[in-house]
Amino acid sequence: MLKQSLIVISTVLLLQGCAAAVVAGTAGAVTAANDRRTIGSQIDDNNIEIKAGVAINDVSRLADHANISVISVNGIVLLIGQVATQEMKDQAQHTIEGLPAIRKIHNQIRIGSNISMSTQTHDSWLTSKVKTQLLTTDNISSNNIKVVTENGEVFLMGLVSDAEANTAVDVARNVSGVERVIKVFEYL
Repeated sequence: MLKQSLIVISTVLLLQGCAAAVVAGTAGAVTAANDRRTIGSQIDDNNIEIKAGVAINDVSRLADHANISVISVNGIVLLIGQVATQEMKDQAQHTIEGLPAIRKIHNQIRIGSNISMSTQTHDSWLTSKVKTQLLTTDNISSNNIKVVTENGEVFLMGLVSDAEANTAVDVARNVSGVERVIKVFEYL
């Protein structure tokens, strides 16, 4: 009897894991299907972010003394973070320029000290607030707008129409705590 109970409990636990995987997979598929980018472009963007991050971390000076993030949407790359010098900022961009599938690089790395954990937490909160506002705004497809916040600056990326871009910028500008909004859109 104990053996049968253990088998039933184990099976239930395994099935719960399967259910979570199915839900996550379905959510990912729905998001991918509603994205204006092709599936191939979405995969390319993921590869760009991984390869660029690895390339930047392979430069010891950048890995040890910089805080750099790479975001890619449809081959348009946004570099954000902090470095100590202009030379390091330039080096980060030059490091990834030869990677395949990159169409354009927006180097928005700031020269200065790395931001604190509390600032990073605040940035996450701002990103959530902007995304929530975009989600509830009419005449805009929030699925096609990527929101990234770094040190109070909100970066908006994606494939959008002029009207969607203008609406998104207005929404982001009116979120309390946002210091600056920077468009990195590709227009339809």
